[in-house]
Amino acid sequence: MDLSTFSSVSDTVCVLWGCELSHSQSTAVFEISEEDLLEHQFFIRTMCLSAEASMEMHVVEVQDRVRVYSQPVPIATLHPNCQPMVSFTGFELIPPVTFSLRSGQGPVFICGQHVTLGFEEEEYKEDVFFSSPW
Repeated sequence: MDLSTFSSVSDTVCVLWGCELSHSQSTAVFEISEEDLLEHQFFIRTMCLSAEASMEMHVVEVQDRVRVYSQPVPIATLHPNCQPMVSFTGFELIPPVTFSLRSGQGPVFICGQHVTLGFEEEEYKEDVFFSSPW
């Protein structure tokens, strides 16, 4: 989605986020403050094994905000010999997002992108007023 086409978007902030999953730290959580009124998007970009990863299958699973209705879902199976890295395009999740190393010793590195959209109230009110069907 091209954010520059929206006149109500006043400030967009993109921040890289990363974590390491291993046998000793098998879970990582990306979370935001629930008190702010900004729109948050989280995109997974890459997952890769460390050069020190053991010769076994490493399965990474993810669970986003819809925890009440969903189970963790495996999204990557990595192996040093055949698939040490996977890239994602357009894989958006709703924070908070929990990553877990379901199997394998790791380390597995996860890179994501956190996008925060800020809106100006005056422009937002104008857009709502002019888009009203009345």
